[in-house]
Amino acid sequence: MGAIKLLSTLGEQSFELTDARTLVVGRAVTSDVPIYDPTVSRRHAELSLTPRGVHVVDLGSSNGTYINGTKMKDGIAVDGDVVTFGKVPFKVVAETPPARQAMPSQAARGFAVSAPEPTIVRQVPVSGPRDLDERVAARPSGASQLRVEGLSVNERQAQKLELLLEISKELSKQQDVDLLLEKVVDITFKVMSVDRVSILMLEGGSGELVPRVSRNRLDESGGTRVPRSIARRAVEERVAILTDNAAADDRFKGRSIVTQSVRSAMCTPLMGSDGHVLGILYVDNMTATNSFSDEDLEFLIAFSGIAAVAIENGRLTERVRREAVVLSNFQRYFAPDLAQQIAGQAEEIQLGGTKRPVVIFFSDIRGFTTLSEHMNPDEIASLLTEYFTEMVEVVFEHGGTLDKFMGDAIMALWGAPITHGDDADRAMRCAIEQQHVLEALNQKWEGEGRHRMQIGIGITFGEVFAGNIGSDRRLEYTVIGDAVNTASRLCSKAGGGQILISEPFYRALTTPPEVEPLEPLQLKGKTRAVPVYRLKR
Repeated sequence: MGAIKLLSTLGEQSFELTDARTLVVGRAVTSDVPIYDPTVSRRHAELSLTPRGVHVVDLGSSNGTYINGTKMKDGIAVDGDVVTFGKVPFKVVAETPPARQAMPSQAARGFAVSAPEPTIVRQVPVSGPRDLDERVAARPSGASQLRVEGLSVNERQAQKLELLLEISKELSKQQDVDLLLEKVVDITFKVMSVDRVSILMLEGGSGELVPRVSRNRLDESGGTRVPRSIARRAVEERVAILTDNAAADDRFKGRSIVTQSVRSAMCTPLMGSDGHVLGILYVDNMTATNSFSDEDLEFLIAFSGIAAVAIENGRLTERVRREAVVLSNFQRYFAPDLAQQIAGQAEEIQLGGTKRPVVIFFSDIRGFTTLSEHMNPDEIASLLTEYFTEMVEVVFEHGGTLDKFMGDAIMALWGAPITHGDDADRAMRCAIEQQHVLEALNQKWEGEGRHRMQIGIGITFGEVFAGNIGSDRRLEYTVIGDAVNTASRLCSKAGGGQILISEPFYRALTTPPEVEPLEPLQLKGKTRAVPVYRLKR
């Protein structure tokens, strides 16, 4: 099979695939196809050429690999497809196949061909959105309290359908549930001649009907209490109710009927898409009996159905927005797949925390203050961004939690908030790989005429307080305790390229590397010096 090229749709980058070898795409400088974008993992995907097309294999990347927008682990991309690594898209372009001999046309074979003339079958004018007030009549007509015009049944039916369509458009503009309920009440007063409107919503936990919006046309400052007997029947039996004379109606004998001066009333449940009741929409008139008709009830049922859909959409939007806030908070500290898992359990994650054994990891650039004296601010920012991006990716790849940046230092955790049986080994592998990745970065920087860097790493294991500190809108997951101070001190004592570990951490390793003991470290607040080991290179 001939060569296939992948061309970046965002820039100048492109590369060619042949039958010769498999290419590794990633952000690491050692990748066959390096893509320096923060959404691309260090080893993101493998590409190879097959008779069917480009074989794409995701290597467990943080942000996924996609073919034509569909996330995949293993797939084939052909000519014209778009393969996206993280958020960096490439178009697959194959060699142009030889042109096939076209069949002669009828005209070429001597036949006269006349093109069919276009025919317009029908034209229907389509009007743009209209203000709801334009759809509403000045006053009700006939026995109905509905403000629509029309002399015949068909005319009124058409007017009602147009009115419901405009209502649907109006409600779809509002995503905030509280404001949406207010708008439902506003529209009810606008399209129906009623004295009072109330919306009650069912509480998920208690199953109680809770008033959310209640308004009285005759007294803007006061609402109304919905008669419990009417509300209860509408919810329990899932029926829409019309009563011509509530005080004399044998179905509703509650005291609130009398105290609220209810004459004529309608009540309909707000039905969710899965058949459960969200709440009720209630209207009444205090001044006249027999004021509502069957037409009014049918319209109220249709209106409440539209309102229920809008309420569900608003709730979904609010839930997505809350999850996005939680996810954005946790993505700062955890690998994307772990952040997604935690965000899905957001309701279980509370402020506060517990004591638990955790691996504490510190890495710090050696001599960065001196190094930065010879660099301008833009160069410092660029260097640190590239360095932090690589180092944090290594932490995430080994299942660690980013706690914080402190100047040019990184603090990471293993064992919180998710615990693994090999947390100590994961942290050890992370420390070793960070040193290897930094060496690859140094080679790249030297080729660009930039300075080399070295880091020191300190790791310990101990019991700390671990939990969420902050508010519901911004959570800071962190750890507090003596082990944090120990790890920080170990890091400060580590020279460039060195990894120092404490004795508790060494004992927690299931496969400890070769180490050499150092002089015990005297720490502030401890009566005895702390045994320290240095990893042999």
